[in-house]
Amino acid sequence: MPLIPSDGCPAVRFDQVSKTYTGARGTFRALDSVSFEIAQGEFFGLLGPNGAGKTTLISILAGLASASSGRVTVMGHDVVADYAAARRALGIVPQELVFDPFFTVRESLRIQSGYFGVKNNEAWITELLEQLGLADKAKANMRQLSGGMKRRVLVAQALVHRPPVIVLDEPTAGVDVELRQTLWHFISRLNREGHTVLLTTHYLEEAEALCGRIAMLKQGRVVALDRTANLLAGTASTMLRFKTDSALPPALQAQARITGRSVQITARDAAEVEHLLATLRAAGVKVEDLEIGRADLEDVFLEIMEGTAAVAQGAA
Repeated sequence: MPLIPSDGCPAVRFDQVSKTYTGARGTFRALDSVSFEIAQGEFFGLLGPNGAGKTTLISILAGLASASSGRVTVMGHDVVADYAAARRALGIVPQELVFDPFFTVRESLRIQSGYFGVKNNEAWITELLEQLGLADKAKANMRQLSGGMKRRVLVAQALVHRPPVIVLDEPTAGVDVELRQTLWHFISRLNREGHTVLLTTHYLEEAEALCGRIAMLKQGRVVALDRTANLLAGTASTMLRFKTDSALPPALQAQARITGRSVQITARDAAEVEHLLATLRAAGVKVEDLEIGRADLEDVFLEIMEGTAAVAQGAA
């Protein structure tokens, strides 16, 4: 495997990146002075609601879109001025299922190797097929594969030239549990070997388990940037979870997250938990399946998205 540079430069650097679209309805700013770095060897998460600017940022990173202002580098290579070197350092798994229907799985990987000038790559292609559960599909035509299998091939294509930086844009959206486990086992191995991983996902439990550091975007701006452990520690440490068919008192409704019969309410400490339970009893709310646990990344994400102004100052 080629040596991964360790000269101290960031694996990825976004420096005051902005992107503005102008159309018949006026001007829309998709990204607003986005700046952060991803160190070599990091497993980094990029989170945000739909329309936050994640895909735009990755498109600029991949050279598929141009920034209105700012600069992006990959392993020290400018994505505009030194596009070829920057692109060779990247392996990108896109959201969309894009494939050539006229080739087999192995042929597709050979062709992808050729795009990057990689020769004598059969051993690595075979390992990719085995590691991603595609060995028995190597001779199958791409159009014959299921959606989940096509997703595995996209991952293999992104990794076939052994890039030092791997970008996963919603890689497990709509796929089965088996593929998720297979993918994360293999990607975690590559990360341990020194590859940098940038992940965008709406499955926040994946980000919490995998990412050492996280940036959150909202309306094109970075509203949080910190280690995952610090983000979890900086929000409410206790979460009250239960199910009920009863209506909550207005005071609790305002602070609860309600999904059908399921209710979640944050609490800062044990005394607040006792107060919440007392309030529920006094209101005659019948509680089922009561759980008291720590807040997870989903709780942190929602709290930050709802309190953007305060958090943005801390991130800055």
